[in-house]
Amino acid sequence: MASDLKDIVSFRLDGKVAVVTGGGSGIGRAIALAFAQAGAWVAVLDRDELKAVAVAREIVKLGQQSFAATADVSNEADVERAIASVTNEFGGLDILVNSAGAAIRKPSVELPLEDWDKVIAVNVTGTFLMSRHAARVMLAGKKGGSIINIASIMGFSGGGLYPNISYQTSKGAVVNMTRALAVEWAKEGIRVNAIAPQWVNTPFIEALREKPELMERIKAMIPMGRLAEPEEMAGAAVFLASTASSMVTGHILAVDGGFLAQ
Repeated sequence: MASDLKDIVSFRLDGKVAVVTGGGSGIGRAIALAFAQAGAWVAVLDRDELKAVAVAREIVKLGQQSFAATADVSNEADVERAIASVTNEFGGLDILVNSAGAAIRKPSVELPLEDWDKVIAVNVTGTFLMSRHAARVMLAGKKGGSIINIASIMGFSGGGLYPNISYQTSKGAVVNMTRALAVEWAKEGIRVNAIAPQWVNTPFIEALREKPELMERIKAMIPMGRLAEPEEMAGAAVFLASTASSMVTGHILAVDGGFLAQ
């Protein structure tokens, strides 16, 4: 039994193939690099080809195989091409991280429908499209897999510091999509979980960081008194991707400095 447990409780990803959307920067980049350090081969997907290529090169320097691909996750043809390129290059797919995201912060009565659609397309439709096309490969391979969505504490909170209705709505949808897909695919060995970050020091919140008073209010709302770093999301992702979390599915792991505990 001890030997069996040792085999199960591992944070290593040796021999695994991972895809990370939004992998060219921020949380996605941190997760892609952490996966490589844990032994995985990593496909870096991003709309920005130069950023994706730069991260893929970092991974190769770590001694793991990697390649970059451009994709708009809200476009199904792009998603199909991206997943096909991964399977052609690496021969399979074991892990998907849906980290590509969008936010347009405007008052609800002023938010153009075009902006609403843009955020929903990336955060909700993109997560669904990537998940189902990855799952098709995982189901065909009959080895199971792990899908990790990047949700947000705003999937559980109405916020209040500034208007962000399309983002909050989309992340609430990601939370329940995670649960629904986890239940649907559990018997097939595909685990679906999500990470719910608080505000993270990435370019994604650059506009907020230009407002010092707002940033102080944000920090005051976090029990740990600070923003998170991208690498602090990576540890959670490695756990959810590895056999260390083999009995975890449908779970939303808050990495939020205690925000949701209040």
